[in-house]
Amino acid sequence: MKTPAFARLTLICLALAGCAALTVPTPQEARLSDQTLSFTLNTGEICRADWRTAPQGQVCGFGYSVSEVAKPNLLRQLFTDLTTALGAEGLLAPMAEVVLTSPAGQSYRFVSPPPVDMK
Repeated sequence: MKTPAFARLTLICLALAGCAALTVPTPQEARLSDQTLSFTLNTGEICRADWRTAPQGQVCGFGYSVSEVAKPNLLRQLFTDLTTALGAEGLLAPMAEVVLTSPAGQSYRFVSPPPVDMK
């Protein structure tokens, strides 16, 4: 027969294990397409918003703000013009800064397209 002390200890262990399993959602990456902002949380959830319609807003409990680069460098402008002329408009991710703000007020900054890792 199990003792009440054993039962209490088991409940305490289960409660602590449940608390350890809780994770605070934090953005891991953010990407832009021509119309859609997508960001992935550390919980595996993928959140999407139509940033062209609303450059600022809320999705998945996070505030977002997209600031597109008004005048990208000359090479980028030429490449964008070339893809547009070839009928591939929207193929390139826009150059922009994405700021995500958690419900607790923590801000996370991402750039699009993501920087190239030269390792």
